[in-house]
Amino acid sequence: MTQVVAGVLEPRGQGWVQAGEFGLAFLLSAAIGLEREIRQKAAGLRTYTTVGVGSALFTLVSKYGFGDVLSAGTIELDPSRVTAQIVSGVGFIGAGVIFVHRGSVQGLTTAATIWLTAAVGAAAAAGLPLLSILATAAYFVAAYLVRPLVHRLPQMRSVASTFRIAYEQRPGLLRELMEQCERAGFSVAGLQMLRAGGTGDPAEVLISAVGRADPAVLTARFADVAGVVAVMPGGNEDE
Repeated sequence: MTQVVAGVLEPRGQGWVQAGEFGLAFLLSAAIGLEREIRQKAAGLRTYTTVGVGSALFTLVSKYGFGDVLSAGTIELDPSRVTAQIVSGVGFIGAGVIFVHRGSVQGLTTAATIWLTAAVGAAAAAGLPLLSILATAAYFVAAYLVRPLVHRLPQMRSVASTFRIAYEQRPGLLRELMEQCERAGFSVAGLQMLRAGGTGDPAEVLISAVGRADPAVLTARFADVAGVVAVMPGGNEDE
């Protein structure tokens, strides 16, 4: 949309209101990024700030950037179309920070936070300051209040434990290892063959199991299986 100023068409949407919305998106996304930077996560201050202000700019362009091509009865403006592409576009960034390590998925929180930061920037630029501030506050509540509370309730947490098992080849051994997981109250989250084994050489498999029981119990069960040469716990991580 445009307005006439001294006979010249001047585009709307570039005033102090829009600058304030853009500035709010910058401050909120930078706050989230600073918290992630302090905790030395994969993505930090620059990444989150860029995602937030980028989403804000796309939203402002969506709202105000096409006024000069509007004409009654010919072109209709739908601001939600550009904003909708932010969601799918940020999805590619989030997918790039998710990876599998030692049988467990990592980077989900980083990806989700990037996604949230994009939404905060879009909301701030869309003229919804209260919602954008509340979303940012909700993130800090989840990061600093909910997270410690969960860690104080270990009985409610599922733990992913990784075991490197060396064994002599025999029929049905792997199936028996899986059964031992179930009997110990664990579920198999991943299985990777490390070495096929050969004459006089044991095979090796990497098993990731998720459960609330003590991993030492499962270690003992694995060691009792006939043909198992060695069981080496690979540590555990919170799901």
